[in-house]
Amino acid sequence: MIVRRAGPDDAEGLTELGEAVGAEPEGWLVTTNGWRNVSDERRYLRAIRRYPNAAVFVADDGGNIVGRLSVARDQHPASRHVADLGIMVAASHRRQGVGTALLHAAVEWARKADVNKLELHVFPHNTGAIKLYGKFGFVQEGYRRAHYRRGDEFTDAILMAYEL
Repeated sequence: MIVRRAGPDDAEGLTELGEAVGAEPEGWLVTTNGWRNVSDERRYLRAIRRYPNAAVFVADDGGNIVGRLSVARDQHPASRHVADLGIMVAASHRRQGVGTALLHAAVEWARKADVNKLELHVFPHNTGAIKLYGKFGFVQEGYRRAHYRRGDEFTDAILMAYEL
């Protein structure tokens, strides 16, 4: 397995990953109309490659995309030292070091981009991810009640951060 920057050719694999993770009964992703289609994902990946304040990384296992990490710098002048990240790993590849490898890529990107802090939101019921983030060095900075809406229900989110 290798971790690398995503490119437009990864659109199909990333769309399949997003759809699979989004369909899991635990509800790991917050989407209103499902994951992006392949065309939209390809367009997004082309645009992000030209944008220095964000990046998408993939975990590629023999040509299969098994993980994704997106990271983007905050655009407000007072918080440009902070970047937000999102991560997903295929169910078949969890607890095998994929998430850790993706987080290392985010830290490397952050150092080069002069970002001093990485932040993320995680659902309280996602205990595996919370354990991964804690082991990596993320600390809980906040708890956001009813932060995400899913249909007629609200879901809490834990705010975690990693200082470089």
